[in-house]
Amino acid sequence: MSSAPPSAPAAAPDDGPLPPLQQRWLEHLRVERRLAARTLALYHAALRELSALAADDGVDLMRLQPAQARRWMARLHAAQDLSPRSLALRLSAWRGWYRWLGREALVALNPIDGLRPPRQGKPLPKALGVDDAQRLADHAQPGADPVAEALERCLVELLYGCGLRVSELVGLDLRHHAGAAGWIALDAAEAQVLGKGGKRRAVPLGRAALQALQQWSALRGQWAGADEPALLVGPRGARLSTAQVRSRLKKRALQSGLPTHVHPHMLRHSFASHLLQSSGDLRGVQELLGHANISTTQVYTRLDFQHLAKVYDAAHPRARKK
Repeated sequence: MSSAPPSAPAAAPDDGPLPPLQQRWLEHLRVERRLAARTLALYHAALRELSALAADDGVDLMRLQPAQARRWMARLHAAQDLSPRSLALRLSAWRGWYRWLGREALVALNPIDGLRPPRQGKPLPKALGVDDAQRLADHAQPGADPVAEALERCLVELLYGCGLRVSELVGLDLRHHAGAAGWIALDAAEAQVLGKGGKRRAVPLGRAALQALQQWSALRGQWAGADEPALLVGPRGARLSTAQVRSRLKKRALQSGLPTHVHPHMLRHSFASHLLQSSGDLRGVQELLGHANISTTQVYTRLDFQHLAKVYDAAHPRARKK
């Protein structure tokens, strides 16, 4: 979902000065609260809109009732198709002004208290397209250090091929031992990981992940000491940190020509979305991701629907009909 700032309130037809009490409140915010100029400008526009609504309906703002304020909110939402975030900004400005009027003993009640904007939908997780995910996994940088290349391919395959969280990834050890948080069980072709809430789960390793692990294991000794338990280590032989994984992944994505910033959780989202597109098995995806509640996994059905909608728009004769 876009993180663009909320739209400014529409100005009233009269672009003259605000009523004195509104000007006094904005001056109070500027001098005593030291609000940013951008915030003051948005509040100024919101108060101008409030005055315009009152003038249209012949309402005295000093006697505004909650029911009338609620009707104005509904009118703005319907007429301007404003987002919940934009409506929340207007409510914040109106509520703050009436709160100040109350402290000044100029109104008996705050008609905006208790008013809430419509609930904002949760943003969809960002996932790579299948082709982009494949390109990232298969990328080979010419002239790269073969040890670094094997490491990066391994971490991509475990994040995208297995859907691991980055914390689960860096917590993996080469093999099981007392006190290990997670480990690789090559004989069973699975990774044992410790997820959120201390819950352990087994994640199957696909063919590509197994190949990447074998390639990395053959070269790992060039960086790791004999007594280092961590599966993934850096050039100094220490366990990779989450920040190092992010840095290496970002660099690999840029080298492979991907058009977007790639972070570890995006590969987990991609794993879930692509698997659900192929299998439709929501419960199975829930188990693989280690989600305690199916509702957490259901967000990927929305991603899947977006994918299907794009396929329809591109392929169905009725979608292309002018």
